[in-house]
Amino acid sequence: MCPRFLQLIEESPSAIGVVAAQLLILCNPTPSHNLRRNLPAHLGNPPAGGWIVERRAHNQGEARLGDSLAAQGSIDPRPAAGGTAPVGSAPLDLVGHARSILRRKHYSLRTERTYIQWLERFLEFHHHRNPKALGPHEVEAFLTYLAVHERVAAPTQNQALSAILFLYRSVLGLPFEAPLSAARARTTRRIPTVLSREETRLVLGYLAGEYQLMSQLLYGSGLRLMECLRLRVKDLDFDNQQVLVREPKGNHERFTILPASLFAPLQDHLERVYRRFLTDLDQGNAAVILPYALARKYPNAPEEWIWQFVFPSRKLSRDPLSGVSARHHASPSGLQKAVARAAHQSHIGKRISCHTFRHSFATHLLESGYDIRTVQDLLGHKDLKTTMIYTHVLHRGGLAARRGQPPRLIPLLARNRV
Repeated sequence: MCPRFLQLIEESPSAIGVVAAQLLILCNPTPSHNLRRNLPAHLGNPPAGGWIVERRAHNQGEARLGDSLAAQGSIDPRPAAGGTAPVGSAPLDLVGHARSILRRKHYSLRTERTYIQWLERFLEFHHHRNPKALGPHEVEAFLTYLAVHERVAAPTQNQALSAILFLYRSVLGLPFEAPLSAARARTTRRIPTVLSREETRLVLGYLAGEYQLMSQLLYGSGLRLMECLRLRVKDLDFDNQQVLVREPKGNHERFTILPASLFAPLQDHLERVYRRFLTDLDQGNAAVILPYALARKYPNAPEEWIWQFVFPSRKLSRDPLSGVSARHHASPSGLQKAVARAAHQSHIGKRISCHTFRHSFATHLLESGYDIRTVQDLLGHKDLKTTMIYTHVLHRGGLAARRGQPPRLIPLLARNRV
């Protein structure tokens, strides 16, 4: 060994010396006795598992927890790595296998991405050990880390637990009991934000064009954001004044009302979309993405008018599942930003989002005397307890004592800006 290099290590017991010693060990995976004897005492013996494992664990931990744990003065609660290449390491294709099962069970793309993200975080937390070697204790440690150190909300923690249970029950085929003793984030029963009729009319007035029509459907039909964007031409039934909601949350299709005040603006909008569809048809870009294998069953369906999106995107895009380039529906971020701007311009002191229109739809129906079971069917709730959250409007203290007033129906939706 070079004497000058040993002198540098002895004179620099700081980070430079440590790095130099680690380089020596890395260059000699099985260092000889003379090599270890010539190193300083505080550098001659590598930690348990070797310098490589300590280096990898240090890099992973420092990137995620360095700032937060230093500020709190706490240590890394994650388990230390057990060796350079654990015998029970996770299979390389585990994430890919989980993704294929999610698609086989027809989970939505958003659920697939969320579950894969949580599975990767769970495996990284335990240093990519084989999940079959992990038990309820390791799952509780991960959930406790999320609740205590990252301070995630209770729904986020439950989402992570659902992804882990999917890994064991559906991917690995192992029975696994939910770790109920894990430290969970504090749950809070939150009352949804509801706009009054005047506030709803004011916010809708600050919207224009397609974004105003989308928001009117959110409020007038009680649709979720993605349910509105995924509407196709065949889902609008003007004769029966109803909307067929396909591919909703939970995959339970339902009918909801189509306000008569939206007939004229919707038909005008569909005329503009139809002219664009004819242009795409001439250019060979009229095909849309169909769910599942309908494109093989009905080869001409992707270029038919009834399968076109009510709110198509302005540009062609590539489908993330099939990789086919076609005209997809409009992006949800555009409507979300437009509603945020309208809420800011209206100067209403409430936190308003696209989902607020759905809350207002349910609340105004109950105020108008509609049966709660009817509201449950229109919203598509599986459990009546979910719909019961909107009954808070029936308990308004002194305002609830007012008698003799007939129920007011949902007013006509404004078409023009106020």
